[in-house]
Amino acid sequence: MFGNDTVVFQFTGPFGVRVEIGQSLAMLVLFIGLMSGGNIIDGLIFAVMLVTAIFLHEMGHAAGCLLQKVPVRRVMLHGGGGFCEPARSTTRRESELIVALGPLVNLALWALASLAFKAILMGNLYYSPLMMTLAGYLAMFAFLNLALFFFNMMPVQPLDGGKLLHLGLLRVLSQAKAHRTTGAIGLVVALAWIPAMIIVYVNFHWVLFFMPSIIGHYRMAKGQLA
Repeated sequence: MFGNDTVVFQFTGPFGVRVEIGQSLAMLVLFIGLMSGGNIIDGLIFAVMLVTAIFLHEMGHAAGCLLQKVPVRRVMLHGGGGFCEPARSTTRRESELIVALGPLVNLALWALASLAFKAILMGNLYYSPLMMTLAGYLAMFAFLNLALFFFNMMPVQPLDGGKLLHLGLLRVLSQAKAHRTTGAIGLVVALAWIPAMIIVYVNFHWVLFFMPSIIGHYRMAKGQLA
């Protein structure tokens, strides 16, 4: 549904890729601000971190395209995250690198932010109010990217983990068996998603706007199109 989001702004990003901003992204930022418990500045900073992490994630996909000389039609950021749209169809091998580079960017950002946070602690700079604030934001950015990595690696469609699972199974199984197996695994995860959403909200006060399709994965498990 976000693929048809109204574009309110666009610019040329890294590698000359066209980046489009959907209006639902503004709604997401507003929602985060309203849910910040009165501390709207921290809420907006968190929103900026989230959008930055998503943007770099999608640029990772774009880099995977361009490294293999696959032109990128656009990258779009919206309220549900974002997507990178290649300008042509890709082979399975090309898709593996394209899909994998998105989560790997988040993992790299987690590592870099964690190292910067530890550098502040080890340098005894934590006692400076400014550095203490910076360390807190670095820790938040590190945690956010690690959370995005694990979220995106969940083996459900259309997340990167589900795509990588399907691509991996295609290496060892027939197309039909890989399709059904991907659907069966995704169905189990989709059924557990609702209690997982409750646990995430209770422990972290995060609201997940994504819900994998139980019906879609059931159809895949039966060998039908999702």
